[in-house]
Amino acid sequence: MHKILIVEDDTTIANIIKEHLASWGMITRCVTDFQNVLSDFAEFSPHLVLIDISLPFYNGYHWCSEIRKISQVPIIFISSASDNMNIVMAINMGADDFIAKPFDLTVLVAKVQALLRRTYDFTYGTDVLEHKGVVLNLSDCSLLYQGDKLDLTKNELRILQVLLEQRGKVVSRDTLMYRLWETDDFVDENTLTVNIARLRKKLAGIGIEEFIITKKGLGYMVE
Repeated sequence: MHKILIVEDDTTIANIIKEHLASWGMITRCVTDFQNVLSDFAEFSPHLVLIDISLPFYNGYHWCSEIRKISQVPIIFISSASDNMNIVMAINMGADDFIAKPFDLTVLVAKVQALLRRTYDFTYGTDVLEHKGVVLNLSDCSLLYQGDKLDLTKNELRILQVLLEQRGKVVSRDTLMYRLWETDDFVDENTLTVNIARLRKKLAGIGIEEFIITKKGLGYMVE
């Protein structure tokens, strides 16, 4: 079942979208604290985000950019500011699609479903990430590789999740610490280093050598 985060300050529109998507079997959540959209995002861990451009405190472009720092989750802008400049801006900021207001709810659902189909590998389901034979199961906090299974701590799972979502890109220590802080107790830099070291030792124990690469002065990555 897919989770959709709705970032829309017009409560009437937000609730209409929420109820309609729920009728299609999706789990929906509307942001209410527009100063802390990223906190809602990290806590809810949605499969797709619907976001307006005009929002209190910070606009949708800002939050799209912030989400893109930590996730490649699909993002669709929904806005009445549908001129070419805003559409191009949204796409350049990392959005996957743009729906102009007013819109037909049937069209909205069709676009959401199509983007979900294109994004997720249903071989393993949306709660699993796979890369080079390594299968990370987000639902039971485990990792599978060539028949060997590792049970992971929540911090180890989150570290691997972020790195796999951003595979091929360097993820800064600050970004990793933010994700860990949003899901567990505060993690300082030394604790992050210890978590990375323990995780690498676990991975090496089942034959996954140099899976997490250190980029000195920049952060970590999975190629």
